Amino acid sequence: MKRPVRERVSAVIAMLRRKASKRNVEGMARYGIPSGNALGVSVGDLRKLAKTLGRDHDLAEALWDTGIYEARMLASFVDDPARVTPAQMDRWCRDFDSWAIVDTVCFHLFDKTPHGFRKAAQWSRSRGEFQKRAAFALLASLAAHDREAPDEHFRKRLPLIEKAAKDERNFVKKGVLWALRAVGERSLTLHAEAVAMARRLATSTDSSARWVGASAARELTSKAATKRLTAKRKALARG
Repeated sequence: MKRPVRERVSAVIAMLRRKASKRNVEGMARYGIPSGNALGVSVGDLRKLAKTLGRDHDLAEALWDTGIYEARMLASFVDDPARVTPAQMDRWCRDFDSWAIVDTVCFHLFDKTPHGFRKAAQWSRSRGEFQKRAAFALLASLAAHDREAPDEHFRKRLPLIEKAAKDERNFVKKGVLWALRAVGERSLTLHAEAVAMARRLATSTDSSARWVGASAARELTSKAATKRLTAKRKALARG
């Protein structure tokens, strides 16, 4: 029988504090991660702890509510995607305050829920920098991980990428670039559409859109990308 959630949270926070490092906290600032409510626990230690805890939705919710950076990172590793609700996703999204939290939650949890595509579209209209980044981090994560989603799900969201490419805020435009690149590497058809969009953006009068377009075009037509697409063509040919 599990202990009450409050006791489990206290035990987890105690374990995190034992792994805390002042040097890690100081290093966070160099990467644009707020360290005011951080302990300085490495991601590697968080992953190890997550494996021992297993999936635990109630614990994840309680860890998130502590506001501690590492507790929130850990919450994304232990939550059960099947129990994550749209309301919870919105609530956590409102709390996003760094690219690291955004990307970790989207890449390890939100993209595994049934609500990802809808939330990506919804959050793309957000005003907050990290809330808007979440839309595109989530779309990129879906492109990388959701093997069952049809191309049409991503095609419908290409206009969201094109519109947001004009957002000059650093973490938004980098998220937009990530999404465009990930969608473009999703399939042969999407690759052609993403490259066409990238080249169109690269000629924009808007500086942010030009940066996104030029960067995406360069990466999507690189030797590495071409090699991956060739492998996909051969796989399709083999049936």
